[in-house]
Amino acid sequence: MMNPNPKMAWNADRLDMRAFALAGASLRADEPWTGFERLLEEAHLEDDGPPAALQVHWQAHGEMRPSAKGGAPAVWLHLEAHTKVPLTCQRCLGPADTPLTVDRWFRFVADEAAAAAEDDDCEEDLLALEPRPNLHELLEDELLMELPLVPMHDVCPVPVVMQAADPGVDAEGGESERRNPFAELARLKK
Repeated sequence: MMNPNPKMAWNADRLDMRAFALAGASLRADEPWTGFERLLEEAHLEDDGPPAALQVHWQAHGEMRPSAKGGAPAVWLHLEAHTKVPLTCQRCLGPADTPLTVDRWFRFVADEAAAAAEDDDCEEDLLALEPRPNLHELLEDELLMELPLVPMHDVCPVPVVMQAADPGVDAEGGESERRNPFAELARLKK
């Protein structure tokens, strides 16, 4: 991770958002997928696990902005990330590399009660300053929300059979010879 102020070390797992925003600080990282367990659960992976090349590229920037109501300046966080997730294509059932992009702004308020009270009256996403946020968890939440409901290739790499077969009808469209299960039971009773 890179910090603009080398004297200040920021802990992304328990970030002091007020100090981060006051410093106008930034964090940036390229992290392997192994740190994002919930995202891994959604991925279409081979038996040997996620490829080492799978990375989440992210950055966070804090800033103070004047309050819209004329009060104390507000703490803001800009979170950006991008990655590719191999999801199961719902057409061919093979892996489909799906790009995910996050570009979100969050405003921080004193606590959960203040966030709940202001949530209906504002357009931005609100988070509480305490308990201190975990940027990795926030990032993973945002990436999970970007997953498509029905992942699919634009064009599947293998031909896809788009028909269903009725076991009672043969390929020529005629009725195939099917045994009646009740006739079989009657035969067994004799």
